[in-house]
Amino acid sequence: MTNKLLAIAAIYTITVVGAAAQRGGDAPPAAEPSGPGYPAWAYAITPPPPPGTPRPPAPPEDKALKSIPGTTRTFTIAQIADLRAPADWFPEDHPVMPPIVAVGRQPAVRSCSYCHYPNGKGRPSNGGVAGLPASYILQTLSDFKNGLRKPGDPRKVNVNQMITFAKNLTPEEARAAAEYFSSTPWTQWVRVVETKTVPKTEAEGSIFFKAPGNMTEPIGMRIIETPENDEQTEPLRNPRSGFVAYAPVGSIKKGEVLVTTGGNGKTNACTTCHGPDLRGLGPVPGIAGRSPSYLARQMYDIQVGARHGEWSELMKPVVAKLTNEDMVNIAAYVSSRPMPPAPGSRLQTN
Repeated sequence: MTNKLLAIAAIYTITVVGAAAQRGGDAPPAAEPSGPGYPAWAYAITPPPPPGTPRPPAPPEDKALKSIPGTTRTFTIAQIADLRAPADWFPEDHPVMPPIVAVGRQPAVRSCSYCHYPNGKGRPSNGGVAGLPASYILQTLSDFKNGLRKPGDPRKVNVNQMITFAKNLTPEEARAAAEYFSSTPWTQWVRVVETKTVPKTEAEGSIFFKAPGNMTEPIGMRIIETPENDEQTEPLRNPRSGFVAYAPVGSIKKGEVLVTTGGNGKTNACTTCHGPDLRGLGPVPGIAGRSPSYLARQMYDIQVGARHGEWSELMKPVVAKLTNEDMVNIAAYVSSRPMPPAPGSRLQTN
């Protein structure tokens, strides 16, 4: 069963039910942010179905056991996508998960490992939390809880879900999750490739999956972050199968200038706070080798005033003058920074 079959029934539910939940009642759909600075490519919002489109029937349940390379473990699709305790393909890749990470506290808090994966790397649709300082993760949860962190695009449903989870976490659960993910190192997960053309993709669940037919299109001024292998990401949720980020030709070099020098006053050098290797400095989070989609969303969220809090206030002057092109270049460079090979990764096996 492909991600298309699984997503088709989910898209309607996520768009209608999820959007209503974040706005309240039957309010009209939230509008797409406007303006040349909005990095639509970073949000990958799934287009809503046309008005009057009937909800598609759910695909038949696939009860067959699934397997992936590198492990003898097998799971059904239902087990893999279980919000209460999603499949853990490689328990040897991470410490023992605390209960809040492994199974959550239903129904108030979903298992952290569902969205962020047991190894904390997550997907472009959410935050990669592995290897972040525990204090930073706790501050982020506090910001969510206290209304200081919201999505720059109100259609980003999972951010609103995270706000709800943060409000329901106990202090003990929050600390257990923060210390767990902080102890799990960030390793190679994103491969940045400069190109003039990219595979044609379709947004499903805030992720760009490759469209049928092997078609291509000009990249334009955007980054297209897509799974190395669509099926391994969805529906199999393989935590060793990473992502490739296609970026415009020359963007990495342009981003290096902005990141390391500030670009003659356009911004501030990222290396000042995030460290010379961009892997973090004290309580400041590492950004090297992480999802360019996520990084661009954070820059935009802070720029438009959707994200506040202790660290966000320090970032406001840094992102104030950035254009969409600047965000593309910065994200391309930062995400291209090399990280240690991950278990089963392309770098380790080649």
